[in-house]
Amino acid sequence: MNDQIHTGDERGELGDAEYAEFMELATQEGFDPEEVGSDIAAAGHGPLPVLAVVGRPNVGKSTLVNRILGRREAVVEDRPGVTRDRVNYEAEWAGRRFKVMDTGGWEQDVLGLDAAVAAQAEFAMETADAVVFVVDSTVGATDTDEAVVKLLRRAGKPVVLCANKVDGPAAEADAAALWSLGLGEPHPVSALHGRGTGDMLDAALNALPEAPAQTFGIAVGGPRRVALIGRPNVGKSSLLNKVAGEDRVVVNEKAGTTRDPVDELIELGGKTWKFVDTAGIRRRVHLQEGADYYASLRTAAALEKAEVAVVLIDASESISVQDQRIITMAVEAGRALVIAYNKWDTLDEERRYYLEREIERDLVQIPWAQRVNVSARTGRHMERLVPAIETAIAGWETRVPTGRLNAFLGEIVASHPHPVRGGKQPRILFGTQAGTKPPRFVLFASGFLEAGYRRFVERRLREEFSFAGTPIHISVRVREKRGSRK
Repeated sequence: MNDQIHTGDERGELGDAEYAEFMELATQEGFDPEEVGSDIAAAGHGPLPVLAVVGRPNVGKSTLVNRILGRREAVVEDRPGVTRDRVNYEAEWAGRRFKVMDTGGWEQDVLGLDAAVAAQAEFAMETADAVVFVVDSTVGATDTDEAVVKLLRRAGKPVVLCANKVDGPAAEADAAALWSLGLGEPHPVSALHGRGTGDMLDAALNALPEAPAQTFGIAVGGPRRVALIGRPNVGKSSLLNKVAGEDRVVVNEKAGTTRDPVDELIELGGKTWKFVDTAGIRRRVHLQEGADYYASLRTAAALEKAEVAVVLIDASESISVQDQRIITMAVEAGRALVIAYNKWDTLDEERRYYLEREIERDLVQIPWAQRVNVSARTGRHMERLVPAIETAIAGWETRVPTGRLNAFLGEIVASHPHPVRGGKQPRILFGTQAGTKPPRFVLFASGFLEAGYRRFVERRLREEFSFAGTPIHISVRVREKRGSRK
């Protein structure tokens, strides 16, 4: 199996008894226990820790990223400003897997596209688990480098100082001069030739968390985080003001008033919630520029921090491709999901009829999402919002015991077997839930399971175990033919 992930603990989120029961099933069916354990870990694996590579333009960040990856992935040219976006790559060093985040050059007091690039780099500093700060040792510490140091101190993340372009022993004195930045020992490196990169990476790994961390993570304890997302001018800020009972954020008829996510602690339904109002997502991020570009990045980050996404849709207008894309963004981020159809008070009977037809046609992939019809302006049906959010979070956190799950899978196989294809009839042998938030399942089968049958299994899982308001991830592992094992 090519998608295995080997970790120190290969049990996903299974307890000792469940894991032992599951491995016994695997052995009985002829699976290699080591491979099965790896596949559970793969399905239950959280996000990898993130190492951001930052610095001013043309100090060799992308060259260093390519050196870390061991292949040419990041675009490199001998001129500043080639990299603009944050780009993530998976990397491995000394047996540990992590993500490397390449960023554009940070500059101070810039406008337009350069400002958007700088904003990306700042975002990387805020969200990464650790930072490699790259400085050109042949130039020394500049005013821009000093400004980056201030940003890094504000972000509070572990920093490894990389003195790049040290191509020989004679240049190491230039690297030593970078102690003046106050970030600790400068690591002399030649990203172009590979000199010193191993020692620098060892220091970076020491700065990264051992276990895969939720980089944008779900906070343990505290108020539940709810992200309000949607197109511009669908009423996100009005909704936040209504649930807060006061004007917490600016509301204007002009679309796009909100630029940055606004976090608010709000008492609602007898509980404290953290609502995050976000900028409207206009179109694909790479087609945006300036402040809108930065706003969409911050919105995506707010979604990653949240536990549940409330997607607002303007019910008075037809469901757009953009609405569907925003919903897909929330589903792919693995968040619990509530669809709030706003401006419900403005709808007549004809519009309500056509809206229902649009939902059946355009949102057919998410019949499981919680739905509320509200009016942020009048407050109509706002009391339905909290129960919908709570139901979605409950489904998002639901765990099915291994024994109960396999009894359920046995019933499915008996009552609704997989269709015969090519003279063969694959069947589900056993399965486990490898993780939650969102629920992740691994099914072990005797052959390939068609997409339609997987959707059937998912639908039955939802019906049986009340997975309302949450995406479900199902991965299938096919048993190799016994004769093919070596």
